[in-house]
Amino acid sequence: MPSPLRIGLLGGSFNPAHGGHLHVSMEALKRLKLDYVWWLVSPKNPLKPIKGMAAYDKRFASAEAITKGQRRIKVSDFEKQHGLHYTHATLCAITQKYRDVKFVWLMGADNLANFHRWQHWRDIIDIMPVAIFDRAPFSHTALRKKAATTLRRKRLREHDIASLPNHKGRWVYVLMRRHAASSTAIRALQEWP
Repeated sequence: MPSPLRIGLLGGSFNPAHGGHLHVSMEALKRLKLDYVWWLVSPKNPLKPIKGMAAYDKRFASAEAITKGQRRIKVSDFEKQHGLHYTHATLCAITQKYRDVKFVWLMGADNLANFHRWQHWRDIIDIMPVAIFDRAPFSHTALRKKAATTLRRKRLREHDIASLPNHKGRWVYVLMRRHAASSTAIRALQEWP
């Protein structure tokens, strides 16, 4: 492996994990030239209601099941182990623990739309670069919301995406073939949680 390792972090409730999470991870591995993607299964999302949220172990198991056989995608209970609930605190802790790794925070356009509601959201991009992946129907509206407009001067052009892990304080919006899966739709169609 090259040194330092380049690792993408995909955080979320994974309520349940689905093919869209896998699709984003595979695109991130390829486009950002990452060595691994770690899925950080959140014990509790401060912006989501508890009602309808499956137990942590069930959500973690769904993430493990969908990544089975994907040797470059690892499911992690880092937040649970360290009692963390906010992304900012998680990123501070993980960069402190793994000082020699170049991390990139990965998220969908749906999260960009409400990113300004996250605790210390302006500081997250300074801890590690952020790659935001296109997701319908949020593509255009997310780029007009508060976070994208506030941070517009820190945005890299998409053709510079492979260099993103080298640029703390920068973000990129990744256009890609969209995946239709959504946890909300899956919960509506099957018995979950």
